[in-house]
Amino acid sequence: MKILIEEEYYPISTLQVIFDDPKFYVQKGDVGKIISVGYYHSFSKNEIIYMLPKVFMRDDTNTVFDIDKDRLAKSEIKDTFKHKQEYNWIRQVSVYFYNSLLEYKHRYDDSKILNSSQTNTLNTNLGSEEYSYLDLLLSFTNFYKKNKNYILYKQIETKSTQLKKVNWDKTIKKNSPIFTSNKTPVYVKYSNKKKIVDTEEELLTYFFSILNHFNIEHNLYLTIDKSFKLIKGNAFEKLQDNGLRKLRKIKYRYFNDTLKRMYHLCEMYFSKTDLSSKKRKNEEFLSVNNYNLVFEDMIDKLFSDSVNDKKVDGISLKNLKYNDDGKIIDHIYDYKSLIDTSNIFYIGDSKYYKSNTTTSKLSKYKQFTYAKNVIQYNIDLLNKNLYYKENIRYRDEITEGYNITPNFFIFGYIKDEKNFDNDLIRKTDEPVSSYHFKNRLFDRDTLFVHQYKINFLFALKAYTSYNAENIKNFRNKTKIKFRNNFIEYFNENSDFEIYKCNFETEKYSAFVNENFRVLNGKCFITNQGLLLIAKHKDDADIDYLLSDFELLTLERDEELANA
Repeated sequence: MKILIEEEYYPISTLQVIFDDPKFYVQKGDVGKIISVGYYHSFSKNEIIYMLPKVFMRDDTNTVFDIDKDRLAKSEIKDTFKHKQEYNWIRQVSVYFYNSLLEYKHRYDDSKILNSSQTNTLNTNLGSEEYSYLDLLLSFTNFYKKNKNYILYKQIETKSTQLKKVNWDKTIKKNSPIFTSNKTPVYVKYSNKKKIVDTEEELLTYFFSILNHFNIEHNLYLTIDKSFKLIKGNAFEKLQDNGLRKLRKIKYRYFNDTLKRMYHLCEMYFSKTDLSSKKRKNEEFLSVNNYNLVFEDMIDKLFSDSVNDKKVDGISLKNLKYNDDGKIIDHIYDYKSLIDTSNIFYIGDSKYYKSNTTTSKLSKYKQFTYAKNVIQYNIDLLNKNLYYKENIRYRDEITEGYNITPNFFIFGYIKDEKNFDNDLIRKTDEPVSSYHFKNRLFDRDTLFVHQYKINFLFALKAYTSYNAENIKNFRNKTKIKFRNNFIEYFNENSDFEIYKCNFETEKYSAFVNENFRVLNGKCFITNQGLLLIAKHKDDADIDYLLSDFELLTLERDEELANA
């Protein structure tokens, strides 16, 4: 196994040895830059290559594995990386990473979320019904781990059956016993009066010989019971060439489901290695040149609620969500408003960076533009007396104020290379704001965006391992966390103080109309009938209006957060 990192440079001589084809890198002088992320296997070299995402780089030269990127690309790493138990977790990374590519391919092929413009995003010479060498390796090891006790039991049972009619005269004459501590002889080999043909032994020999080959070639640390016969060395190389023909001679001996599955695995392996097969490939690969699309889909699967196709003037949220270039520019879900019991859209954008990079200024402008498009979409529905969902509320008719729209960026990082099970979501900075008038909180142009980072390894595992219930639990927990962080910001750290009115609701309209010039964009009536005024710290123009108001503390989701 060799590991390369996306966007990193390697000596061209190294890359030419690793790859049979230069499609995975671009040459610049005597070095080459990796442009793909994915899996590659050359049958002639019989080595698995991973081109991992750039998030696995910790700095300019070191990876998150605390191993220099150049050493990861060379065979010398075998002595320090593959043979040490402390590095066994790299196999988890490899499997989850490979499965993420398969999941993306599956979601793409089934057209569940991705559009036709992404035709060239995924590069592979594996057909939709084909399997890779790595698929076989994983299938053999998983099958063995799940069934080894049953297989060993069947082996012992078969051997025991053969000992029912032992010719003890021949056994004693031809074999030497082993004596126990109390001088009792134990014979290891027996002579049977009636030979019993073991119809299962040939299949078991093929299966465990293949498993042993995987075990040696890829350091799987599997323990194979010594009672099984193994074909090794040159004999196994010959078996790879003619194993399919031999296997098919015993095809109709097996009716047990476990043995039939074992036969099928051996058949798939020999189909890959049979030199006479016209379908045999020299190499196989599964890679993407725009891994940001895969990362966006990983985050989108975790965060986003499904969006419906309700259109206004021919535009739906789905149109806004998926660009023609295949980029998912947002992760959108509706959840509790910051100021009342209505719902509002929380709008996120995932960023694909190296582990030590943060969001650019250009990304912030793009995010604010998208948030304004979502607001306008909801206002267009309102203007036609329609709504996306009944409880989503963006604008108040009396004050003409707009509800606060929470936004967030999220990017992946790797802090602990062994941690696949904790999201480790962390807020990196206080919200960045965008506004037309800085003292108008309830204005459609006033927007705030939080920045978060998430454990990339968690997202990688969750993308393929989480079921609907796991994802639902993650979303609920994260929605609470994101809302509470915004609540905390407005209660403690923002430039605004929010006040609630103490007089009768019947007076709201007159109060707003009389003071509309100074209150424009600064007030909002909640769905619970509470008039709010947001006062900026530099705005003294509305102090005289606050005599009938008291300071409001926004409520966190404490009960849900502790559940």
